[in-house]
Amino acid sequence: MDENIVWHNYAVDKAQRSEQKRHKPCVLWFTGYSGSGKSTVAGALESALHQQGVHTYLLDGDNVRHGLCKDLGFSDADRVENIRRVGELSKLMADAGLVVLTAFISPFRAERDMVRELLADDEFIEVFLDTPLDVCEQRDPKGLYKKARAGEIKHFTGIDSDYQVPNNPEVRLDTSKNSLEQSVAQLIAYLKTKNIIG
Repeated sequence: MDENIVWHNYAVDKAQRSEQKRHKPCVLWFTGYSGSGKSTVAGALESALHQQGVHTYLLDGDNVRHGLCKDLGFSDADRVENIRRVGELSKLMADAGLVVLTAFISPFRAERDMVRELLADDEFIEVFLDTPLDVCEQRDPKGLYKKARAGEIKHFTGIDSDYQVPNNPEVRLDTSKNSLEQSVAQLIAYLKTKNIIG
């Protein structure tokens, strides 16, 4: 790192921002196959939290690739860089006192663990959408599995690119068995037990 670049500490810190917002910051990291329900559940949870006065921000994989990560493709190296950037952004947002929700396939354990290491203890909440691949492929909301099976999309997670299942996620959801309401209720209950929200 350039020795002329110095980290600046600010007069207002994360604890003060958290106190003002009346909830603790955290990053809910939704991971799972395409079509597992990441964006749907994250969006519904954000709505529920917003109604309770919780300050949130949702970072969605597709939206981030329109801006922050538009220069990246889907090779393994680009996927790693995509997650690194999102992890750094999530850290800044948590420092601002927000409950950050991220919806990314993020197929590699090492990259998810890298983001966990960026955050304070108990601030990273891995939410594994443990929805079976065959269910995700049947849903195929964007027609991506069909294209991947036809060879039109390369490096597609679950087809010709690996997905490494989380070892010990804080929350496990299966949207093939649980309704959207049940998934959101499970997440709200978890946040309350961890005293992130009241």
